[in-house]
Amino acid sequence: MRSTDTAVRAANRLTARWASEVRAGTVFSAAGVWPLLALLADGAAGAAREELEEALGLSAGQAGAAAREFLAMLTGIDGLSSAAGLWTARFVALREEWAAGLPVGAHGVLTGDAAADGRELDAWAAERTGGVIERVRVELVPETSLVMASALVLGADWEVPFEGHFGGWHGRHDRAGLVREVPDLDGVAVARTAAGAVTRVVVRGVTGVDVHLLLGTERMRPGEVLGAGTGLLSGALDAVPGSRLPEGGPGPGLHVVKRRTHTPEPPSLSLFTVEFTLRTEHDLLASRDLFGLTTAARDSPGAVPFPGVSRTPLVLERARQTMTATFSAEGFRAAAVTAFAAIYRGRSSQEPPYETTRAMACFDRPFGFLTVHRESGLVLAAGWVTDPTPFTQDRGGHVPDTSAD
Repeated sequence: MRSTDTAVRAANRLTARWASEVRAGTVFSAAGVWPLLALLADGAAGAAREELEEALGLSAGQAGAAAREFLAMLTGIDGLSSAAGLWTARFVALREEWAAGLPVGAHGVLTGDAAADGRELDAWAAERTGGVIERVRVELVPETSLVMASALVLGADWEVPFEGHFGGWHGRHDRAGLVREVPDLDGVAVARTAAGAVTRVVVRGVTGVDVHLLLGTERMRPGEVLGAGTGLLSGALDAVPGSRLPEGGPGPGLHVVKRRTHTPEPPSLSLFTVEFTLRTEHDLLASRDLFGLTTAARDSPGAVPFPGVSRTPLVLERARQTMTATFSAEGFRAAAVTAFAAIYRGRSSQEPPYETTRAMACFDRPFGFLTVHRESGLVLAAGWVTDPTPFTQDRGGHVPDTSAD
């Protein structure tokens, strides 16, 4: 197995782990988190290293090379632009062997002026995402000594576009519906899981990036439905393709009929779904066990969880992802920015030399989706749809604005 295949399987495993915690409408990208975790694992030690290995799904000894190959693979995916960045305070001396694995030109400097550094990071996010995401939503403080970030922007046009119409959703007909017909029965398949059946429809993109729509039984939880999708990608689950499905209702939301015609007609698959736009922010440290960050974020006196990154004692203080995604008649658009911020934690018990003030200003039912790079099988984005786009009179050819709030 190629090392990139190993990394793809590991990143998809993280997608499945993350999906298991989904409870409401959301969108997320494990592909944006995984290489940052791998780079941290490459420089971690002790319990921090072991926890990151569990989250990554491979050994820390493999992680550095795997992260570099993973980032290089992302740059080769048509329709996807990606970037990685690292910013450190001037007193943080990175270990040469670790820094050598960073992308060329990725290393910047933190000045210690939290406001100015924040503006620089925000400018980086806006530039790398074409303005879709305008901020790196990690709160910087004067003690912030290291920031790692990744940015992904995806655009995939459909091989066969949809037509717009009034869409049904929980018995209502005020959603922006989408409909199309393709001569490919095997575009749909049904999988059986312990929790219930799942219907999968693959919407193919012209650049080799597809969106897998996943509809489970009404009693299934989001994580179970999305887990079936990743299980199909990994081969852990089998599915019956549409050409082999029996007549009747062989899967959730699916009806198969055979009919007589007066002229030859090819088999066809009609898909009725809804347009949606999702915007979500994730605090990754709220699920630190999931991402292997418990010890990395534990502020213990004298702790040095990342000695392979720098001799400077650094403790992870912030880890967040901001993501937006739109499924429309023409295609799929998504952008994600993920950032980790670490602060200096010296061995001295003296009070920090700075003082700061912080202010805070106050299908026809839910379904999941996976955005998949067809060749590698890498899941670039995943989500759960609960509130599709309302129907308006200007829906024809209209793609909703995906700019960040």
